[in-house]
Amino acid sequence: MSIFERPIVMLDFETTGLSPAMGDRITEVAALRIVGGQVTERYVSLVNCGARIPSFITQLTGITQEMVDGAPPARQVVPELLDFIGGDTLSAHNASFDEKFLLAESERLGRACGHADLVCSLKLSRRVFPGMPSYKLGTLSRQLGIAFRSAAHRAEADAEVAAEVLIHIGRHLGTSYGLAQVAPELLVSINKLSAARVPTWLGKYVAEKNAA
Repeated sequence: MSIFERPIVMLDFETTGLSPAMGDRITEVAALRIVGGQVTERYVSLVNCGARIPSFITQLTGITQEMVDGAPPARQVVPELLDFIGGDTLSAHNASFDEKFLLAESERLGRACGHADLVCSLKLSRRVFPGMPSYKLGTLSRQLGIAFRSAAHRAEADAEVAAEVLIHIGRHLGTSYGLAQVAPELLVSINKLSAARVPTWLGKYVAEKNAA
């Protein structure tokens, strides 16, 4: 069953901290292209940004100073990443975090980001599955029956699970509202609604789509 009308790229960064404005940098990236209802391509790399890896980050992620020192430089990885994303819709779990790092790293190299739209799978989960005890990726995925295939807090593992969450949401919307395919811009619109408004809004959306 084809879920999404057009490709969506799920992005996850591991970083040295929370804010590029405070000098934090990316240490690892994973970008997974979802076509229809499955991941068809991926771009994954550690990143040498010339930054020091704090000990608490190593404890959380397992990414060491030696690993990033031997990795490809940001001036190589970031352009390759931007080329991989292209003009597709971008998604991430807590998308504003990953997008701000993407924008900051791109700006350092004088590159522009070309993604069409941004979908936050965390916000989307809150709208589509209200009332869950937690929307953190690890807890949410367990509640949806989605398992990590490798250690959490590594970019590829997190991106894979977030992609499965997004596909799960796409299937849920398709079966619940009779949608043959889910357009990326529909997910963007749902992101902007309150959870309480989603069922009524989607009912009108489907009615208008069927009448067209």
